[in-house]
Amino acid sequence: MKTIDELLTEGVAGKRVFVRADLNVPLDGTRITDDGRIRAVLPTVKALADAGGRVVVASHLGRPKGTPDPAFSLAPAAARLGELLGSDVAFATDTVGESARTTVAGLADGQVAVVENLRFNAGETSKDDAERGAFADELAALADVYVGDGFGAVHRGHASVFDLPARLPHYAGYLIATEVGVLRKLTDDVKRPYAVVLGGAKVSDKLAVIDQLLGKADRLLIGGGMVFTFLKAKGHEIGSSLVQEDQLPVVLEYIERAEKNGVELVLPVDVVVAPEFPDLKTKAPGRPSTVAADAMPAGQMGLDIGPESRKLYASKIADAATVFWNGPMGVFEHPDFAEGTKAVAQALLDSQAFTVVGGGDSAAAVRILGFDENAFGHISTGGGASLEYLEGKTLPGLAALED
Repeated sequence: MKTIDELLTEGVAGKRVFVRADLNVPLDGTRITDDGRIRAVLPTVKALADAGGRVVVASHLGRPKGTPDPAFSLAPAAARLGELLGSDVAFATDTVGESARTTVAGLADGQVAVVENLRFNAGETSKDDAERGAFADELAALADVYVGDGFGAVHRGHASVFDLPARLPHYAGYLIATEVGVLRKLTDDVKRPYAVVLGGAKVSDKLAVIDQLLGKADRLLIGGGMVFTFLKAKGHEIGSSLVQEDQLPVVLEYIERAEKNGVELVLPVDVVVAPEFPDLKTKAPGRPSTVAADAMPAGQMGLDIGPESRKLYASKIADAATVFWNGPMGVFEHPDFAEGTKAVAQALLDSQAFTVVGGGDSAAAVRILGFDENAFGHISTGGGASLEYLEGKTLPGLAALED
């Protein structure tokens, strides 16, 4: 895999460089609530611009249905990129149409443009190779060189991620090179003890990675909404908590396999419950109470791990040499149910381990809860991509960058 450093050595002055970034930031209307993914691509964009490249940045945002939707416009992301770069960033109001062609043609050496949301075009995500390829041809006409730096999208076989690199000289940006280097430390020659903390809402989202980790990790710490499927599989009452009934047999098999393989499977000993899901907009009091994890009352919903569980999880992280964390321990967006997620984040900071926060909600929680993200070993920009890498899958966007 060639990297951006090789491209810079070859020279980019005067060349149109297409950077497939991940600007899929959360929005409240047109206000960006977390700009972490924009900041993550800055080193690549800045290096290319400083070297005289004419930089064309492209990304998806959200899941529009293959047609323009103002709610998913990249205009706010383009404006924020310009603020962070300290220079004007041009914005094309389409992706491969007249605005994009005119905007790119108007770039001078060292200037940057952002084209509109890739997913406003049906060809970006099409399962039809010809339709996807035709869109990739249109994108290729905007550039001389391709730089892949949208790690959060490399697990997608989309036109801008998979088909476009085959049409242009291609290189990995700084972000992708860093992400792959970090993930190799979680799969090759791992320093032990190796602890993995998994949370989030649905156990089905994590089944494949749990299956892999049962043969690789020393400890699996489970939290979030997914933990209640584990607790029910063990025969515990879980009140009105989230549960995936169809996954109970699989989870039970994983519990048994963990014991057989000598993998320590850590579940909460107490949980914070409430009568209903909290209001995340008003942050109205959530009426929390703490109960034993094996004795949740009917009509109560588990929304966080409890204080004894926080101590337990911190102790299991404390002496680890490597820690991977993906998924919050509770509804961290509400102050009454954020303490479990805070405790895990603090435990990572307090440990001497190589720590990786695996993107998605975990990365957002670190920032929203006020932690210094630079204090962690690495914060990934791609939750789904990180998990699929750990599952051992071939990621289309990485395969496309290989020569």
